[in-house]
Amino acid sequence: MAKYDNIDLAQLRSLQQQGEVQLVDIRDPEAFSRGRIPGSQRLHQGNLAQFMMEGEYDDPLVVICYHGISSQSAAEYLAEQGFEQVYSLIGGMEAWSKSGAEVEAG
Repeated sequence: MAKYDNIDLAQLRSLQQQGEVQLVDIRDPEAFSRGRIPGSQRLHQGNLAQFMMEGEYDDPLVVICYHGISSQSAAEYLAEQGFEQVYSLIGGMEAWSKSGAEVEAG
């Protein structure tokens, strides 16, 4: 079984300060368009194959969902596909929003 880790907001911010971090959001299109973590991209069945072909397998990869539950399954799957540093954001987008951090819309 491939390994991923759960990280909190402070750990995510630390990763962002260290350099390249891939942020993938697995929420539905409407939720994603209403607000997302700046720099994140929406990952879904329709673009998963392309993401896998173009992905940076050695850069940290953080999976984001609504509350940090669904992202765990997605993180496990991505780790199984060979991504080396995979994380699930504890509390998901809800935690990010409640922290007062910047939310990008559109």
